[in-house]
Amino acid sequence: MTEQTNTDARLADLRQRLAAVLRDLTEAGVDDGEAMYLLGGSTVGLIDRGGAKDWRGFKTGLPAADFARLLKQIEKEGNQLVADGKAKAAYALQALALSLVASRQDDKMLHEGEQLLDTVIAASVAQYRKHAKPAASKAH
Repeated sequence: MTEQTNTDARLADLRQRLAAVLRDLTEAGVDDGEAMYLLGGSTVGLIDRGGAKDWRGFKTGLPAADFARLLKQIEKEGNQLVADGKAKAAYALQALALSLVASRQDDKMLHEGEQLLDTVIAASVAQYRKHAKPAASKAH
């Protein structure tokens, strides 16, 4: 296979995965309070650790080296969550990974899907921040 064919195949696979997640989220996910809470909590954790204002700001401010490390971490944690039977938490991480990867591609279809996914992510963040109990302050 040529390099172009490999790239085309990867883009097609990414488009299919993104479409499947968007379909799942629009058919049932946004009505699943637990799934949205897990998505919001995972996102808020990344935003806060990254010192960003929101998910888009986090993604755009993430250096390439940190991007690669984060994807590996998400993959590792997601696999462990699946092994532990925590499918909804793993799915939340998959959604974040797809949003991250789509944001770094030069593909109109992926960017349109990313925007839709980011709308769901932003809504989950807003709900998480509204309903989550504040963490106890740590003395420094």
